[in-house]
Amino acid sequence: MLFDGAVTIPGAYLPPNYADVDGTGTLRSAYNYDAYLTTGSRTSDFKFVTSYNDNTLPAEQTLRKSPTDFADVFGESDSSPEDINDNSPEFNKDLINIDIWESADKALDGGSPQRSGSVKIHINVLDANDNVPVFSQAVYKASLQENSPVEVGIINVQDRDSENNRQVRCSIQQNVPFKLVPSIKNYYSLVTTGQLDRELVSDYNITISATDEGSPPLSSSKTLHLSVADINDNPPVFEEESYSAYVSENNRAGSTLCSVSAGDPDWRQNGTVIYSLLAAEVNGAPVSSYVSVNGDTGLIHAVRSFDYEQLRSFKVHVMARDNGSPPLSSNVTVSVFISDVNDNSPQILYPAPEGNSFMTELVPKAAHGGSLVSKVIAVDADSGQNAWLSYHIVKSSDPGLFSIGVHSGEIRTQRDISESDSMKQNLIVAVKDNGQPSLSATCSMYLLISDNLAEVPELKDISYDEKNSKLTSYLIIALVSVSTFFLTFIIIILGVRFCRRRKPRMLFDGAVTIPGAYLPPNYADVDGTGTLRSAYNYDAYLTTGSRTSDFKFVTSYNDNTLPAEQTLRKSPTDFADVFGQLEESPE
Repeated sequence: MLFDGAVTIPGAYLPPNYADVDGTGTLRSAYNYDAYLTTGSRTSDFKFVTSYNDNTLPAEQTLRKSPTDFADVFGESDSSPEDINDNSPEFNKDLINIDIWESADKALDGGSPQRSGSVKIHINVLDANDNVPVFSQAVYKASLQENSPVEVGIINVQDRDSENNRQVRCSIQQNVPFKLVPSIKNYYSLVTTGQLDRELVSDYNITISATDEGSPPLSSSKTLHLSVADINDNPPVFEEESYSAYVSENNRAGSTLCSVSAGDPDWRQNGTVIYSLLAAEVNGAPVSSYVSVNGDTGLIHAVRSFDYEQLRSFKVHVMARDNGSPPLSSNVTVSVFISDVNDNSPQILYPAPEGNSFMTELVPKAAHGGSLVSKVIAVDADSGQNAWLSYHIVKSSDPGLFSIGVHSGEIRTQRDISESDSMKQNLIVAVKDNGQPSLSATCSMYLLISDNLAEVPELKDISYDEKNSKLTSYLIIALVSVSTFFLTFIIIILGVRFCRRRKPRMLFDGAVTIPGAYLPPNYADVDGTGTLRSAYNYDAYLTTGSRTSDFKFVTSYNDNTLPAEQTLRKSPTDFADVFGQLEESPE
C-alpha cells in the first residue's frame, strides 16, 4: 500500500499510541491499519498509522495496491494502483456523518507465482472546526416590568461541529444588571443581578457572544433589546419639606397665597400628580372655607378675607396623589401667616365718655410744676408699630398749664398753680398710632382746680365744648354753602345778560314802541293792531336791554299809504314811560 506522505495530519488528530507511517514503507498484512482524515479534506488528505511496536517490512515485500480499493467510498479510479492520490472528490459536509469506515484491501506481489495478501483498513473521519455557533432566533426582544422575577428568558445556541468543536460558551458584556446561567445543553438562562429601575434606565441593549471550543475557536453574537415597563412604585415627592405663605389682612378673596409642587418620576399616568386639601378645621370651620388648592397647578388661593385680630396664623395639609393603580400619595404642611395692617383706631379706655357724660378731675390749688394730674389710657387692637401710641394735647384752656407724656399719656402741670388760673380747665387729647397711614382718637378731660368739693361749681355749668365745636362746624359749612350758591347765581345772571347782548332774540311784545331816533332814514313806524299787508316787507327794530316784547314794525316812507280801512291802528301805548311826552305823534 503505497501512498503520498507529503500531506500529514496534525498530531492532535491521532489517537494515542499511534505513529505516522510515512514514506513508502510496506504495510504488513498481519496488522490492521487506520486512516485518519479531516472533514473538508481531499481524497488523498489522509494518513495511515500503526502502533509503535510494528516493524517496517523489507522493501521487497512491499505490497501493491489493489485496483478495487476504496471504490465504494472514493469512486472508480483508472490510475495506477500504487497511487491513491488521484480522483479526489471532496470530503466536506458529508463526512460529518461518517465516524469510521472499514474496508478490506487485497494486494498481489510481483513474484512468480504471485502471492497475495489482504489487510483491513479503518478510515476515521476527524471533525474540523468549520461551523460558527448559531442562535435559535434571528432577533431577540423582550419587555419586563420593574418588579419582574429574577429570570428574564432562555437563550439557545447550536454548533453543527462535533465533540469539542460543538461545545459553546456564552457571555454578555459588563455593566448591565444581567448574567447568563447554563441550564441544559446549549441553553442559557438570562437572569437579573440587581433590581431594575425604569426611572434610571428604561432600555437595555445586551450583546450576547457565543464561542465554541474548537481550534481556532469560532464565535458569533446577537443583541437582545430589553425594555423595562413602568409600574407605580414611586409616590409624589414635594420639592420642599414644608411651605409658608404670608398674606396681609383684609386681603381680597381669591388672591393667591402660595403654590406647592410635587414630582413623580413614574411614567405617564403613574407620574401625573393631583393636589387636594386634607379635611381639617380652622377656628371651628372647615379649612376649605379659608383656602382652596388648584388640583392641577398646586396654587393655593384665599377663599375669604382674613382679619389679623381674629386669626393670626393657621396650617393646612395638602395631599399630592398620582393616577397609578393603586394610587400613591404624600402630604405636606402649609403654614399661613397673616400680617397686620393699620385698620384699627386707638381705643381710649380712660377717660371714656359714656353718652353725654364726661370725666372731671380735681387738681389741688397747691399743685407744683410736674405734679401728676391724670392719665389717658388707650389701647390699639393692631400689633407691632401699628399699636405704638403717642399722646398729644390738641386744645387746652390754658396751653402753658398742662402737658402730657408722649408715650405714657400722663397729664402733669408744667408750672405751679396760681390764683389767676381759671378754676375750670378743658383739655382735648389726641391719641395716634404709628401705622401708615396713622389713625387717631380724641377725648376731652375737664380739670377743676380746687381743694375741696364745696368750691366745685355745679357740673351743669360746665359746657361741653365738643357740642359747641360741632355746632360751629355746622355753621361754617352752612355759611360756605350759602355763599357759594349766591356767587353761582350772580355768575349765571351776568352770563345770561351778556349772551342777550351778543345774540338778541327777534320775538318781542309789540306794546312798547321804539323812538324814531332809533329808526333808519326813510322808515316810518307802523303801530296799532291792524293787519300787515302781505305785499309789503316789514322790518323789526329793538334796542339793547329791551324786554322780549319791546319791538316795532317799520316800513319805508315811499310806500303808498294804506287805505283807511286797512290802516293799522296805533297802540295805545307811547314812549311816555321811557322817553317822556313827545310833541308829535310817532305816526
